[in-house]
Amino acid sequence: MINGIKPLDRSLRWGMVGGGGTSQIGYIHRSAALRDNTFTLVAGAFDIDAARGRAFGESLGVAGERCYPDYQTLFRQEAERADGIEAVSIATPNNTHFAICKAALESGLHAVCEKPLCFTTAEAKELAALSKQRNKIIGVTYGYSGHQLIQQARSMIAEGLLGDIRIVNMSFSHGFHNEAVELDNPSTRWRVDPKFVGPSYVLGDLATHPLFLAETMLPELKIKRLMCSRQSFVKTRAPLEDNAFVLMEYNNGAVGSLWCSAVNCGSMHGQKIRVIGSKASLEWWDEQPNQLRYEIQGEPVRILERGMGYLAPRALEEDRIGGGHPEGLFEAWSNLYRRFAVAMDATDRGDKTLLADFWYPDVDAGVAGVQWVERCVESADAGAIWVDFE
Repeated sequence: MINGIKPLDRSLRWGMVGGGGTSQIGYIHRSAALRDNTFTLVAGAFDIDAARGRAFGESLGVAGERCYPDYQTLFRQEAERADGIEAVSIATPNNTHFAICKAALESGLHAVCEKPLCFTTAEAKELAALSKQRNKIIGVTYGYSGHQLIQQARSMIAEGLLGDIRIVNMSFSHGFHNEAVELDNPSTRWRVDPKFVGPSYVLGDLATHPLFLAETMLPELKIKRLMCSRQSFVKTRAPLEDNAFVLMEYNNGAVGSLWCSAVNCGSMHGQKIRVIGSKASLEWWDEQPNQLRYEIQGEPVRILERGMGYLAPRALEEDRIGGGHPEGLFEAWSNLYRRFAVAMDATDRGDKTLLADFWYPDVDAGVAGVQWVERCVESADAGAIWVDFE
């Protein structure tokens, strides 16, 4: 259990690009990074408007001279300081991720990046190679994977309790964009603009979350080929989709399906993953993240609760309060940032033993997400045909 004791003997000096006062995601980055005192926010380029960014940074307690007008100045001037930043989080629109992440690595910084890392597999692999070359990590904020019962599912599947895996059913389908809400909401508008988000909307914004949950639960399962159909029900969003269906075939003969949608009227979130084996099934729903359904054929349904002693050690190590008390997305993100910090520190110290079996959403997860979206768009735009994943 996490009890407030720091996992490191220091706090990493940390900066942000983006995440300013109008950001939808900036606060959860800061809350998560600062929760366990593994990071200290000392600098940032928080806003495209330099004056507004400086005022916001100062309101967070960052010194005015370390609130920079842009990421280039941030990286250059912090590199000149003995107490300059060691890591940076990138919380900006999608079209900027590649350039900022690349610049961070070239400046000798670890990076935590919002997904997608970039728009093409080639760019994603370039970042992965640069990360290895510079010996700096890239963490990707697949925040839902920080919920402890995802690790419980991973442990149970590895133990063979489900038998042979046959079907993986995934969804992330909310209803909040069933109309053209972006016309009156600037923070939503860029998400449906190809200039900012590239070739997809819900495939990249929503679908890669449950896709990564499946990758976490089933690390040995690899996609062989997929088929995608996508729709723009709000016509002004075309060519970007607000609804899509994806079928997948895996290397062990299993099949998968994923429905992502922003027009599922009445649904609050709709992110679920169900893994079906030859003996039993598991189901997790992010609106009830402290429970995991375990269904053995011919037996009553079992609801496994977060924080209980019958869970696997990997599902208990990041509990922040005892079972029965609900934990949520802020705790899940904090678990990831704690892991990012440990991975950064171990990388800097050259501790390959720790890193050999240390899980976190890394650059390879980011590459896989970009490649998956790219293949889905390829399939859909060719008339919903099967395409090879590799």
